[in-house]
Amino acid sequence: MSTSTIQVTIDSQVAMIALNRPEKRNAITNEMRAELIEALDTVSRDRGVRAVVLTGNGKGFCAGGDVSGMAQRMEAPAGEIAFNGWSRQQLVHHTVNLLYSMPKPTIAAVNGAAAGLGADMALSCDFILASQEASFTWSYIKRGLIPDGGGMYLLPRRVGLARAKELIFSGRKVDAKEALEIGIADRLSDPESLIADAHAWAAELSQGSATALALGKSILNQSYELSAHQVFSQGSQAQAVCYTSSEHRDSVLAFLNKTK
Repeated sequence: MSTSTIQVTIDSQVAMIALNRPEKRNAITNEMRAELIEALDTVSRDRGVRAVVLTGNGKGFCAGGDVSGMAQRMEAPAGEIAFNGWSRQQLVHHTVNLLYSMPKPTIAAVNGAAAGLGADMALSCDFILASQEASFTWSYIKRGLIPDGGGMYLLPRRVGLARAKELIFSGRKVDAKEALEIGIADRLSDPESLIADAHAWAAELSQGSATALALGKSILNQSYELSAHQVFSQGSQAQAVCYTSSEHRDSVLAFLNKTK
């Protein structure tokens, strides 16, 4: 599946989704967002896809929202700006939530600058593999905005509340080395091997039961907000589903029969 601004390739059950506006450092337009939503929804429902890698074509991962689009929004009649903005935010949140709640492992392979919404989309993946040439900046403050792609929820969970405030209030750039040191990135990679490394990591993460992965991820994503009792309760229900899965049955029988 490929569109004008989103490219999707599937290799060995790993879907590679590439943002494809390299001349604009993959800044997100309304058209691009719609195509990304379609791509994410498709791979989410495709049981032949076991893991997803998000990256950007060209030198940048994603420069955030397209500034020309911001200018066009300000030209709307005063009485429509707020509702237009609210409507747009629903699509932004839908896009981010498709990444965050994807029922399979997701990796952001950050090949260059990830700014604003681009940095937030990287955080929405389970893991971040950053090129040595990558950088991150929550630059919303420089446009008189607040992070609207999940950054205010996800960034504190990676780096702690005080550091998240510092990064969001300053909008400063974080290079790859610092990103690894403070917990934004999980691993670093050479630029030449980034995609291959991301693909290999995605394949490694998705070898287990797809049922157990999906259910476990859904609970882990809520674990900071739920009480221990609630996590245990949801875990009991999820385990009951796992007991009925073909993956569980096949693995138990294989163990008993001493086969792989």
